[in-house]
Amino acid sequence: MIEQVREHVKKLFEEGKIAAFVGLKDVGGSIFPYLYETAGDLDNGFCIGDHQEPGDARYPLARIAQTAVSAYPDATFGVLLRGCDERALNELIRWNQALWTDRIVRVGIACPAELARKHECRKPFTDDFVAGEKAEPVANESVDAIAAMDLSGRLDYWKREFDRCIKCYGCRDVCPVCFCNVCSLEEDALIRTGDLPPENPIFHLTRAAHMAGRCIDCNLCTEVCPADIPLRTLYKKVAEIIKEEFGYVTGEPGEGKSPLNFLGPDPGHTSAND
Repeated sequence: MIEQVREHVKKLFEEGKIAAFVGLKDVGGSIFPYLYETAGDLDNGFCIGDHQEPGDARYPLARIAQTAVSAYPDATFGVLLRGCDERALNELIRWNQALWTDRIVRVGIACPAELARKHECRKPFTDDFVAGEKAEPVANESVDAIAAMDLSGRLDYWKREFDRCIKCYGCRDVCPVCFCNVCSLEEDALIRTGDLPPENPIFHLTRAAHMAGRCIDCNLCTEVCPADIPLRTLYKKVAEIIKEEFGYVTGEPGEGKSPLNFLGPDPGHTSAND
């Protein structure tokens, strides 16, 4: 699988379709996002996850590609995308955060079934993928388990989870669709930045409200949380409510606009203020 992706990206370089490629690199067993500048660079540490297959070495590559394209306005970039990365890129476009789609060449891969089950992925492949075998979408079992509790049980459950929060901002920093110029989680008038632990449950409910109509269900927030708070489960429930109330599904391609996006489309701007 990795060789198929590598050869595809090399061909993009050789045909002059991309100036650089946003992907992953294995450096001594540690995997990091990396900007490949030539086809030859792909022979040195290029990977698509863990070893030869997509694994848990995941980063918000769509947002990284967005940053690269913004920094180099005359260049076209390739980007390695899983299903969640593709949803992130689609949602950034819908929120007016990625206006350079003609300068992004998507290189999609399908995640294996085991990985899809681990992350309860609703679509573990891209629409146009280069390599891999499509796994089946996975149901929201974690959401269903909590929804089965009565109201007081759910409240107690989330209070216990949020009590472990150390306010490291990891969930915000890794999120591929967090793009606010001013973050409400750092506003003293709303959430005192010096309070550790943060007031329960204001910190996480504020972030959950911001994820409504935006979260693309990548599970990176839960993965990086040092306190093992199941944040993605909370955001999945919020996404279910948005779908039920407004018929809006995040991460889908097309020109549809989130019902909570009150910013009108403005092609003259490259970013939006929240």
